[in-house]
Amino acid sequence: MKETVIILGSNGQIGTELAIALREKFGVENVVTTDIREPQNLGSHDIFHPINVLDKEALKALFLTYKPTQVYLLAAMLSATGEQYPQKAWDLNMNGLLNVLDLAVELGIKKIFWPSSIAVFGPHSPKVNTPQYCVMDPNSIYGISKLSGERLCEYYHAKYGLDIRSIRYPGIISWKTAPGGGTTDYAVHIFFEALAKGAYQSFLSENTALPMMYMNDAVRATLQLMDAPAEQLRIRSSYNLAGISFTPAEIAEEIKKILPNFDMSYAQGDPRQAIADSWPQSIDDTYAQQDWDWSLHFDLPAMTKDMIENLKNNNS
Repeated sequence: MKETVIILGSNGQIGTELAIALREKFGVENVVTTDIREPQNLGSHDIFHPINVLDKEALKALFLTYKPTQVYLLAAMLSATGEQYPQKAWDLNMNGLLNVLDLAVELGIKKIFWPSSIAVFGPHSPKVNTPQYCVMDPNSIYGISKLSGERLCEYYHAKYGLDIRSIRYPGIISWKTAPGGGTTDYAVHIFFEALAKGAYQSFLSENTALPMMYMNDAVRATLQLMDAPAEQLRIRSSYNLAGISFTPAEIAEEIKKILPNFDMSYAQGDPRQAIADSWPQSIDDTYAQQDWDWSLHFDLPAMTKDMIENLKNNNS
């Protein structure tokens, strides 16, 4: 069966690279990208439509035109930005999701992908090897919207049989695209600054351990989940996905192995620190391993080496 894919919010950190992977998998002519603004690096054969996911009628017209078999809803306001604009974050993250879920049911769209986040966990969630099921009390508007979204996804699957799939992403690290206002952004910025200036000031304290993941693994996990037979999937809220857990001090030491003169310093009093302190330090992703054979490819040394090599080549 021919697959037709629509990506909503394709200009973001994950969407940019997921679009490349999906075009390679299904063909450029079968992947439609959308965002509120046209991307700078749009290919001559790429299909793009400017669209706001809060405009349900425009979304419906898009779906009726292309008749997608898969929709990836990536449009969202992330954690740090969301704290500045909580009402806008709630509106985009929740009503955008509801629009897509309702239209998927109405139009019979085969599969939906919607990303959740480790932000669904909170101060009373277990910090180490955080399990799939536990206390979840997020204290950021982003985390609250993602937890609410998980409940909606599970509800629409149970009530309407909608095949919606989701991953609780850790922090994502990529050399191709800048992050978009998240609490884990330091782990991307540090590489750019290390090469450009030889120094970086982290907005998180040196011993703040958080789960991260290299973009190559994140994209591979997404495609792997979407390819898995529906009957194998036990989780219809969102799958835990473990990456590499490290602190700012640990990633700085890894960078120094390649760039010995790199200097790391730490800011005080950044509001993102409180968000990070409420999040897990490491994740248990046993369900993903068992249900769709997930395994991590990039550890901290491999990711650091690949990031620096690609950034150097990109700037040369």
